[in-house]
Amino acid sequence: MFVHQTIIRFPDIKLETRDAHKLRGYFGNLFREKSELLHNHMGNGEFRYDYPKVQYKVIDTMPMLVGLGEGAELLPRLFLSIKELNIGGSKIPVHQKNIESKKVKIGVKSEPEIYTFKTLWMALNQKNHAKYENANPFERDELLQKILVGNVLSFFKGMDLFVDSKIEATCKLTQKMTGFKGNKMRAFDGMVQTNARLPDYIGVGKQVSRGFGTIKKVP
Repeated sequence: MFVHQTIIRFPDIKLETRDAHKLRGYFGNLFREKSELLHNHMGNGEFRYDYPKVQYKVIDTMPMLVGLGEGAELLPRLFLSIKELNIGGSKIPVHQKNIESKKVKIGVKSEPEIYTFKTLWMALNQKNHAKYENANPFERDELLQKILVGNVLSFFKGMDLFVDSKIEATCKLTQKMTGFKGNKMRAFDGMVQTNARLPDYIGVGKQVSRGFGTIKKVP
């Protein structure tokens, strides 16, 4: 199956990875009336629980927007007119935008691929955090692999792809601590090998619309 993906990069602007949520806040408010996909909230204010079709990231200091499916169609229409970014109250002029739009193949492969996390993977929720805390190292690895497979299936479901082949994954991860909404959270850095075919720069796990869990295939 092929999915439309659009990536908009701002190569002349440098931000911190943690500024991705400020990008989301700025564009989500600027285009609030245009589409729920941009801020992932419905008209009544409730959160949309679908896989985010528009994601905001800072990768290697570069601000980036990633659209998938409907989001891929939406981004060029809105963002070609952008002349500045407002990040935390600081206005930054936009002199250059790179737009890449293409069809990318997703699904399950016979041979595995290796992906690296370009931003921290926020894998744990309230339920499995306690399970992780009480597990030994082997059990923790198994748990994270199961969570990753679940994240991949959530992405496929969001793209309306339902697979009947088994998805497998092995992880080589380092545990980190990251700040999120004033709290310290466990997150993970490292590499993953999986037979899932995934597009570069999509997010997996929690808070992908804010830039967490961004992956890229290792050549």
